[in-house]
Amino acid sequence: MRQKGHRHGRTVSPCAGCKLLRRKCVKDCVFAPYFPSKEPYKFAIVHKIFGASNVNKMLQELSENQRGDAVNSMVYEANARVQDPVYGRVGTISSLQRQLEALQTQLAFTQAELMHIRTLCRIDTKPSPYTASTVTFPTNKDFSSDVDMAFVYEDGSGDSLWSC
Repeated sequence: MRQKGHRHGRTVSPCAGCKLLRRKCVKDCVFAPYFPSKEPYKFAIVHKIFGASNVNKMLQELSENQRGDAVNSMVYEANARVQDPVYGRVGTISSLQRQLEALQTQLAFTQAELMHIRTLCRIDTKPSPYTASTVTFPTNKDFSSDVDMAFVYEDGSGDSLWSC
């Protein structure tokens, strides 16, 4: 069904809104600029969630320069409501915030562990503040057979990541 459209006298299809609602697309149709006939799914999902009457009212209350953003937001939220009928995008945002908090906690623990390891390395590598005159060693102990101890951090695969 083709009709003479309002756009420069060309023959055009009615907008997706008018097509779905089975009505004539008039010259000043509020849906036409935002729900083109080539994208019927956009209006279908917005209509399913918000209703055509509510969408019409919302668009008419906004200035024309705000309507495009409002339609994009409605389409985005309608898609979210189909996926999660109770929370919509708020559910997605909450889930992402929980993941972010968990990762921040994990990062803080890892940074603390790294600082602890660095502190251990500094303690192991710093010269002793004591002089030989204040420290006494047993004279009968043979230290030549002792093994030098070094702190080595491994990733579990046996590969040494670093040592001090």
